[in-house]
Amino acid sequence: MDFELSEDQHAILEAVEALLDQHAGPARAIALAAKAEYDGELERALADAGFFGLAAAEGSGPLEAALLVEAASRHAALAAVAARALVAPLVATGHEFEAPVALARAGRDLPVRFGAHARSVLVLDDGQARLLALEPDAARPVRSSFGFPMGRIPSETLLGGEALGPGSDEALLRWWRVALAVEMAGTLRAALDVTLDYVKKRRQFGRAIGSFQGVQHRLAHAAVRVEGTRWLALEAADLGAPEQAAAAAAAYAAAAARSVFDETHQFSGAMGFTREHDLHVYSMRLQALRLELGGAEAHRCAAASARWATA
Repeated sequence: MDFELSEDQHAILEAVEALLDQHAGPARAIALAAKAEYDGELERALADAGFFGLAAAEGSGPLEAALLVEAASRHAALAAVAARALVAPLVATGHEFEAPVALARAGRDLPVRFGAHARSVLVLDDGQARLLALEPDAARPVRSSFGFPMGRIPSETLLGGEALGPGSDEALLRWWRVALAVEMAGTLRAALDVTLDYVKKRRQFGRAIGSFQGVQHRLAHAAVRVEGTRWLALEAADLGAPEQAAAAAAAYAAAAARSVFDETHQFSGAMGFTREHDLHVYSMRLQALRLELGGAEAHRCAAASARWATA
């Protein structure tokens, strides 16, 4: 993978950033979350600009779609950008589906991110993944502090839908893991940026707390984890989500999310836990993302299995 973005990739990111600056941000996320609403306006703006076609378009691909997902996560987008931009186009290629799109596992009666607002669901099942059209009000909204609107989709509902063919379950799992890693990369970066801004302004003993060497060391370690998460995630997307790379990226991201959550809140104090603070928007999302699909342990087991199977 080339670590330098091309001119086209820079142009895509500039356009995405301009749109997100207008339609997203932590303040908007806080306002929408207070009413458990979904950001349909942002999703329509991204669709109208053609960004959801990046994964399968000529001249772009999964890496460009991953850059979009990362940027949306940094801007606290309250829409299922990862599912629609990165996962669905590569798993349900050629199939029609209505947005918003949610990702769910069959046989699990658990809250699903964006489940209460979804009109399509990609269902991970043994043997084949399925694409399910969801009727309005089919899912029950679930109150959550994780920064995403949640919904509980009845387990019997998840048994339906159109089978996507042999091997589709493995493809869905791999791209879902890549999407999680990319989402965590963007969210981690935003959480760290909010914290860096705070420690530059918060003064104690006559100086900014960010000037203390002990604080700087810990934030430097956090920055390394954030960068590691980003490049592992983007590499996995660029490679086409091979099993080992996808699982390794998700495992590293989940571990980083737990560590960076602790550090950013340590330096922000109790204020960071208040719902009106920007850090809360990002850090609580990290808790949901790092636990999805079984968390770091499940991702590590998958990475080890993939590595040994090819040895």
